[in-house]
Amino acid sequence: MMMAQPAVRKPINVVIVEDDNVTRKVFSAAIESEPALRLVGAFDSVRPALEWLKSTPVDLLLTDLGLPDGSGIEVIRACVGHWPRCGIMVITMSSDDASVLACIEAGAAGYVLKEAGRVDIVRALMELHSGGSPISPVIARKVLSQLRDAIPTFAEEDGRVLLTPRETTVLDLIARGDSYGGVARMLSVSVGTVQTHAKNIYAKLAVHSRGEAVFEAQRRGLLRMTALKARP
Repeated sequence: MMMAQPAVRKPINVVIVEDDNVTRKVFSAAIESEPALRLVGAFDSVRPALEWLKSTPVDLLLTDLGLPDGSGIEVIRACVGHWPRCGIMVITMSSDDASVLACIEAGAAGYVLKEAGRVDIVRALMELHSGGSPISPVIARKVLSQLRDAIPTFAEEDGRVLLTPRETTVLDLIARGDSYGGVARMLSVSVGTVQTHAKNIYAKLAVHSRGEAVFEAQRRGLLRMTALKARP
């Protein structure tokens, strides 16, 4: 009687997009040392990665953001378009809010910072392939902060304008005369993030300028008195 042969698992195909030659070689060697993984492509820029993704299936994508000819976000979007089941992980030096959110919105499920020390890339890729989301603690905190800020401030009466906690803070700082750049520095976010909050505030107050926003906020009692004090 013939014994059943154990099922042979297909290797997990991995592609790397990383412009730093040393980093790319280190990651490539780590991946090739793991029997469950198979390195099928390693690129140093956006264009060849995009061409490769058009015709070659991939299970896991590991990409940097700052590439010589563009952003890794382009690679993420292309990968999602061609291979929607591919697990995508960003490994980069950038931890600003805009980059993190843009990558997640584009389709990344993992986000690891290079500066966090020695990265166990094999463990992170295996976790990603098994349905997890490998993410650096500082990035996790940023994501949770964004989620918390998205929760609206509860109103006591129906009909009141509902602002998120972060929108309330931005409104206070704008009311006391801070520039978008100043608000961004104070809150440790990008100017683009502040501009997005301001646009949301304007839309909720049905106004079109900073002056109108401050006037309408005062009329509705949305400003905190401390925010109207002169800056030190």
